[in-house]
Amino acid sequence: MPENKKTNKSALHEHEGIEPPKTLSSDSAESIKAKRKKQPSVDDLVNGITSGNITDLSRAITLIESTNQAHTAKAHEIITACLPHANKSTRIGITGVPGVGKSTFIEAFGSYLTSIDKKVAVLAVDPSSTLSKGSILGDKTRMEDLVKDKNAFIRPSPSGDSLGGVARKTRETIILCEAAGFDTIIIETVGVGQSETAVHSMVDFFLLLKLAGAGDELQGIKRGIIEMADAIVINKADGDNLKAAKSAKVEFNRALHLYPEKDSGWSPKVSLCSALKQEGISDIWELIQDYLKTTSSNNYFERNRNNQNKFWLLQTIEERLKSDFYKSEKIKIELKKQIKLVEEGKTTPFAAAEYLLSL
Repeated sequence: MPENKKTNKSALHEHEGIEPPKTLSSDSAESIKAKRKKQPSVDDLVNGITSGNITDLSRAITLIESTNQAHTAKAHEIITACLPHANKSTRIGITGVPGVGKSTFIEAFGSYLTSIDKKVAVLAVDPSSTLSKGSILGDKTRMEDLVKDKNAFIRPSPSGDSLGGVARKTRETIILCEAAGFDTIIIETVGVGQSETAVHSMVDFFLLLKLAGAGDELQGIKRGIIEMADAIVINKADGDNLKAAKSAKVEFNRALHLYPEKDSGWSPKVSLCSALKQEGISDIWELIQDYLKTTSSNNYFERNRNNQNKFWLLQTIEERLKSDFYKSEKIKIELKKQIKLVEEGKTTPFAAAEYLLSL
């Protein structure tokens, strides 16, 4: 075979580079890059949000969640512009231990609400790994049907290290969702730690999901979450578990009678449901409507929202002062010195704190 007709079949053979197509001019390429880099203005995002554009709503929430200073400033402008369109929703907090069926319940509940012409936003705080700092953010995969519903919006947010940070982002996201026309906001907590307290202080109605036959009934005697709950819903009340669920309902009703009357004038109720079979879901919505009627007529609803705003104002100031204190270069240096003195027994923690605060 002649030398010039040999073909090189080696995988390592390097071909000459491919020329870019002549139909795409360098000007066009630059134009495409410019469009990609161009971010919508505050006015564009606000107009999009108030007209119900989900893409603009998602973009604005991303700005809220960003730690970039420029993004924070832009997010603040958007929130301020959206405030006149907010505060027109029912805010519902839902908590329960992992495995209680929160995602299944929220999907069934949310689907029921959209079927009666409600617009539902689900804000789910996802647990972040303390090691990798990563977050599962799996709510969209767990709520397959609701995520496809045009009248529903699901936004998972990583909980991160700071509970206060999550609370701030969630509260501001609520404002944007309300401005976008969502009349029912559901906030799901991770179901562990202090997240319940944070969520309770930003919702109108707090719902606690429980399981029967899991040793959970006696835990209802614990103060704290039970005191916060406006309703206890025993999930998975179906099949062989129905009898145990009914017994649990009796136990929880007894436990609730041990607690003093709430400032809202509302007596917490216990309800059964099967989120998987979508049974008892409408009863829970009726129960929430009864609560809203009670708290609106005695002015607790408005009073509670005002108190929540006051609480988060003070919380934000505390967090900002704490953050600024620890960011100070002088404090960083002196703090190390004081820690060493405390460890050596040359000063007390209280004297060290007094000294640092006086700088």
